[in-house]
This record gives sequence, structure tokens and C-alpha cells, in this order.
Amino acid sequence: MTDHVSSSAQKSGDESNSLGNTVEITAVASNENGIHRGYGTNTSHASGEGAPAADNEAVSEGLHALEGKKVRWYSYLTTRDFWVVLVIGQVLALAITATNTFSSLLVAHGVSIPAFQTFFNYVLLTLVYFTYMLYQYGLRKFGRILFYDGWKYFILSFLDVEGNYFVVLAYNYTNILSAQLINFWAIVVVVIISFLLLRVRYKIFQIVGILICVGGTGILLASDHIQGTNGGPGVDLLKGDLFALLGATFYGLTNTFEEWFVSKRPAYEVLAFLGFFGIFINGVQAAIFDRHSLQTGDFDGTVIGYIVGYTLVLFTFYSIVPFLLRIASAAFFNISLLTGNFWGTIIGIRVFGYTIHFLYPIAFVLIIIGQLIYFLAGSMLGDSKKPWLGDAQEDGIAGLGTAKLKAINAARSRQIAAEEEERNRPATQEV
Repeated sequence: MTDHVSSSAQKSGDESNSLGNTVEITAVASNENGIHRGYGTNTSHASGEGAPAADNEAVSEGLHALEGKKVRWYSYLTTRDFWVVLVIGQVLALAITATNTFSSLLVAHGVSIPAFQTFFNYVLLTLVYFTYMLYQYGLRKFGRILFYDGWKYFILSFLDVEGNYFVVLAYNYTNILSAQLINFWAIVVVVIISFLLLRVRYKIFQIVGILICVGGTGILLASDHIQGTNGGPGVDLLKGDLFALLGATFYGLTNTFEEWFVSKRPAYEVLAFLGFFGIFINGVQAAIFDRHSLQTGDFDGTVIGYIVGYTLVLFTFYSIVPFLLRIASAAFFNISLLTGNFWGTIIGIRVFGYTIHFLYPIAFVLIIIGQLIYFLAGSMLGDSKKPWLGDAQEDGIAGLGTAKLKAINAARSRQIAAEEEERNRPATQEV
């Protein structure tokens, strides 16, 4: 995964220099003491101090060009971006379903280690992304980021670890139906925090789309209840529901803050610190709460295989999420995961011998329709233009999936077209 864009789209000759200085733009933040920090940047401005202003002007021009296109209410649904977002959302839903399946298989083998089994995911994130970040930044730059922004990443990692822990813990006390219903609270948290802190203003179609998705999931859960597959009465419903509510709150906060982080910083930096701090936070929790299970558990080859599978799938999930948060939003990310119940039943048919209820296909179609409606009457940028980054997205990074990168490419295309028209003009006049 990389957040710097090469100029592979350049043409030969003079065209190779068109907007060449704007191709690798990232945010250049400054702290209160006036120290400039271009984290993860690879910017080379030929025009000195005036280059950032020129870059922002080019990005603003590209954004206005994209937003100024004549569009119909369904136009965004015809773009490649929308279908990429839709497919990736379902890939992530499948990944979550796979991790739940591995967790169920572990419990079936008498191994319950909700904190420890996630520990290896943070280790893998650190090995891959933290190593790459050190290679990109060096120790000095890493130390500067750790000094100024380490506390922010610690909070993000803490929220993520606790979200994972409390949701898994909830299933030990309450039934599946109750816990999944409460998980809807994560969507509410995302919408509220995004509205209040990130200045996101949701359109009526987005609200309707979210409600339809939630309604579709409600049908899924109702069919579980009809079939009696909701897990029974539970050991302690009140305690389990409170754990699920707390976990859903942590999930919603994590998703929203991660969207804010990856819109401003390279994805590898965010994942590196998420894994780095996650090792310590999750490790302490595992040592406290999973110690007995680790001492008494039977860790044979099958159990180790399940843990490896769980870790690899979860690592893949974490690696893809930043792209979806950039090209879409935390809200769409959460409603995409609602189809996980459907995919879970499909997998359960083969793995656990489940039977499918006739309401499941109806519910799945409703959730997909809700996702389609979410993007109706929006701009050609979808949710990729983030309001907290400024009108020209000047506070954001030009990374994969961002509106800033789309604007740069649009401005580049316009300039190349103008240069071609200029070169062809004398030939046309001679004829």
C-alpha cells in the first residue's frame, strides 16, 4: 500500500511535466510552535514557497471541474469508484464473517482467548507497516511524530483494542440477536461524531439508505429469532448487552477517528502506530484476562491453524479499511458490514450445518439497495471529499482513494488536453 502517486499517466515530450509538481502532494502541517511537519511526503516543489499555493489552486480547479459536471441523480452509481466501494465493502464484510467463524471454531475446541487471539494481528501490523514507516521516515522523523502525535495514535489504538475485546466478551453473556442489535449503535455513533466534530452533513438519501440497511439487517435478525438460532436466553443478558453497547461505542469512535487520520496521513503510518500501540495495550489485557485460558487451553495443530487463519484475515481487513474510509466514509463502511450476517449464514451452512430462511435473500437485497440509495443525488466525488480538509482539501494527503488525488488527475487531464489543443491549432490554421 502506498500513498504517493507516481506520474505513470504522463505522456511523452513536454506533457511529462504537466502538473508534475502537484502529483505527490500531501498535507504540510505545522504545530503551534511553527515547526513544519510533512509526514510521509515526497514533495518536490520547483517554484519554492509559492508552490503549495499553486498546488492548492490546481487541486481546487480539479475539484470544481469534477463537481461542476452535469450529473443526474444516479450518476455516481455509474462510476467505477462506486462499484469499487460496493465490492470492497462486501469483501470487508466477508473478512469479518471469516474472523467470527474462526473465533467460533476456537470456542468449539474449548479455547476462548478473546484478547490474545487479536494480539498477533497487532504484531503483524507492526512487522509490516511499522518497519516500512521506519524505512520511509528514519528514526529522527519517527521520534518527532511520536513526540507530537503519539498520544493521538495511542487513543486510536486503545479504542480499537477495547472495541474488539468488549464485543467478543458480550457474546459470552448475552445472545447473538441481542448483541447484534446493539451493534447498530456503532452506526449511530459514527453519524453523530462525524456530524458534530468533523462537520459532515448527511443528505436525505444517505439517511434513508442507512435506515434501509438497518431495516434489512433487522429482517436478518428476525429470521434468526423465528428459526431459534439467536443463541437462547444468555447467561446474563444485562451484562452482555452493556458490554455490546460499550464495544459498539468503541467501534464507532475508532472508525470515525481512523477516517480522520487516513485522510491526513499516509495509511502505512496510521496502521504502523495502530499496531505498535496495540501490542502493548492488547498484550496487557491478554496477560490479565486470558492468562487462565492460555495456561489450561489445548493448543494443538488445529487450534494454531485457526489462530493463524484469524490473524491473516484480520490483517487483510485492517489493511483494506483505510482505502474504503478515504474513497467512502466511516458511515458507509459500517453499513457495508451489515451484510456480514448474511455471509455468516452462507458459511454456516457448510461449516456448522445451518439452514437458510427465506427472509435472508430478501434482507440481503434490502441492504444492497440501501447502499445504492446512500449514494443517490451526490456529487461525482461521493464521500471522498472530506469537509474537515478544506475546500481544496489542502489539509489532506493525496493518497489512493482521496478526492485530492482525483482532483490532481482531473487538473492534469485538463492541462494535457489544453496543451494538445494548443499544439494542434497552428496545423489546423495552415490547412
